[in-house]
Amino acid sequence: MSVSGGAERVRVETTTDTRASAGAIARSVIERRLAACAQVVGPITSFFRWENEVQEDEEWMVVLKTAADRLSDLTAHLLEVHPYDVPEVISVPIDGGNPEYLAWLSDETRTGT
Repeated sequence: MSVSGGAERVRVETTTDTRASAGAIARSVIERRLAACAQVVGPITSFFRWENEVQEDEEWMVVLKTAADRLSDLTAHLLEVHPYDVPEVISVPIDGGNPEYLAWLSDETRTGT
């Protein structure tokens, strides 16, 4: 999966319905080295249209940082473990930052490191 601008790393966001679900998602991607870091934020209030109705729900956001070449595997895993029928999985290129952190981020998404 190509990432806009050829970024080597991406930030991925998803939301879910409970703190426990967000924590389980965060832990599962770190254990599998699909992301180097996962942060759980919430609760947040989300407004969206679903099945022709405007919804207002309390959710928890999971923010993940990963190497761009792990995005396809990360997305597939999120779709497999996520409790929603159509989960939000959005990636945004990381265009810069602390070089040491960015190197660590890439290293942590490799097996056997």
